[in-house]
Amino acid sequence: MKHTDIRDIFSDAALVGQEVTVCGWVRTARNSKTMAFLALNDGTTLPHLQIVIDKSTGIAFEDAMHLGASVKVTGTLVAGQNGGVEVNAASITVLGSCPAEYPLQKKRHTLEFLRTMPHLRGRTNTFNAVLRVRSVLASAIHQYFQSKGYVYVNTPLITGSDCEGAGEMFQVTTQGFAPDCKSAEDYYAGDFFGQRAGLSVSGQLEGEMAAMALGKIYTFGPSFRAENSNTPKHLAEFWHIEPEVAFMELPDVIELAEDMVKYVIRTVLDTCKEEMAFFDAHFEKGLIDRLEELISHDFAVCEYTEAIRLLKGSGEDFQYPVEWGCDLQTEHERYIAEKVFKKAVFVTNYPKEIKSFYMKQNADGKTVAAVDLLVPGVGEIIGGSEREADYDKLVAAMHERGMALEPYADYLDLRRYGSVPHGGFGLGFERLIMYVTGVQNIRDVTLFPRTVGSIR
Repeated sequence: MKHTDIRDIFSDAALVGQEVTVCGWVRTARNSKTMAFLALNDGTTLPHLQIVIDKSTGIAFEDAMHLGASVKVTGTLVAGQNGGVEVNAASITVLGSCPAEYPLQKKRHTLEFLRTMPHLRGRTNTFNAVLRVRSVLASAIHQYFQSKGYVYVNTPLITGSDCEGAGEMFQVTTQGFAPDCKSAEDYYAGDFFGQRAGLSVSGQLEGEMAAMALGKIYTFGPSFRAENSNTPKHLAEFWHIEPEVAFMELPDVIELAEDMVKYVIRTVLDTCKEEMAFFDAHFEKGLIDRLEELISHDFAVCEYTEAIRLLKGSGEDFQYPVEWGCDLQTEHERYIAEKVFKKAVFVTNYPKEIKSFYMKQNADGKTVAAVDLLVPGVGEIIGGSEREADYDKLVAAMHERGMALEPYADYLDLRRYGSVPHGGFGLGFERLIMYVTGVQNIRDVTLFPRTVGSIR
């Protein structure tokens, strides 16, 4: 139906004094002796539009006073008494009625409560703002890579190999319970692909193959991990940004990651001023200043061995012990970023035993050319590396981990036919949104979170 988005109502001064038609859902309703008021939101903007109803005009409005009802309003757009604009209603049509037991009432609901109604929580201010920032962040990521000549590729969601080598994959099958199968091989032989298949944990391996032909590529799509981690930072289904670049070494990976992070945060701060002010007021005081501070400095670089030395000499009573060879925990990462460097920091050259098989092995025989980006308030948000370009070294690393070579035959072949230094990184999109908005639980930055025991 013909109507004007509320976003345009607020931004187009030429509409003041004109007759307009707006549609939306009733967020609040007030009724007095001679006047009634509706706060209307259509999802196109965070602020609500006030609808003013003069009862002396005889407008039928009673059915529109129910929270959650959807309505169409025609009237004159005028300057509001407290600034802004409002609509003096001439006619109101209820498009969808709403009962009194509508669960989103005027009181502020907890995020935990809102997770019980994913079909409605998008109508709240919080999720209006979250999903708008998410959209702008996604657009900024595409703009960044496209402007630098990267090719956007779509890697498979169904795969026969495990990128991380950790086995935390969802199985993909067309078969149900098969009591007649005497072995796993027998079971998979009769399946759709004739072999074991799963949902991809990462598009990196296929992304490397594309980069070996196109030079600079990036993927931006869903990944799936069957990791039994019921924490505020883990999802079973999440979105993943993964650039892969030929002729790129570890310092180039670091430069790319810093430049991209600064670009997308700057874009959100400039584009989503109302939403960011909302998060600053309701989720993290000083959020905007924190982000401005982050992108105003060069990020630090620190080797893993030095990070361990700093942690051991800190005098802090960490929950998890610190020794060379340990995987850094969030408490360690945050101490390095917040207390030592007081800004974002890249930690490089991790022990090879705690990193993935595909990372370039350093000359010391103990470490790999890996890098994690640690930021104040969160810890790690990016993990990357220079990839191992030597066929024999890559095969040896896989043998050390007991990995079968056959599922990775195509990947290994890249090292036989014109191999080059190359690298890239992975950025969990939802974790980036958490960092930018100050929202503390990853379940609250995606429309329908998939977590352990929950697929609503």
